[in-house]
Amino acid sequence: MRRAFLSVVLLLAAFVVLPVSPASAAPYCGITWGSLQKSAPGLSQAPVTNLRTGQHTCYDRLVIDVAGRVGGYTVRYVPHITQDASGAVIPTRGAAALQITVNDPANSWAPANRLELSNVSGYATFRQVVHAGTFEGYTTVGVGLRARLPFRVLVLAGPGSSSRLVVDVAHRW
Repeated sequence: MRRAFLSVVLLLAAFVVLPVSPASAAPYCGITWGSLQKSAPGLSQAPVTNLRTGQHTCYDRLVIDVAGRVGGYTVRYVPHITQDASGAVIPTRGAAALQITVNDPANSWAPANRLELSNVSGYATFRQVVHAGTFEGYTTVGVGLRARLPFRVLVLAGPGSSSRLVVDVAHRW
């Protein structure tokens, strides 16, 4: 009787699903991007023409339109956003600052408000998007974020001969 009971207990224990530890759990939304600097070499004279933002289920997105091929980029967390050439600090809302440098000029791109490039009120991660300037063929945009979170950078072709630099910032780790 005792052996039969033990056999049943052991058999049931084999089918019991133990909880997965947080360390081995799947990442949120499958995001595995990380928060270290991402960059690509290159320089282009194709001008930056527009910037827009959007909200997705797992991340907030920033898109920079370039009238031609994106020359290259550097995207990284910084202590604060600084204006191109002068180095003056541009205060941004949020607990973290992401600096995006596109290796393309923005000679004719003139945003109405350099401190509010896009209305991001109500976004899960973005708090503010600012234009930090264009200097010697490089254009810098700063994003104030809720926290230092994982991000990814994509370069997408089109429409036509244009291209887009896309920066997605996750809502959480």
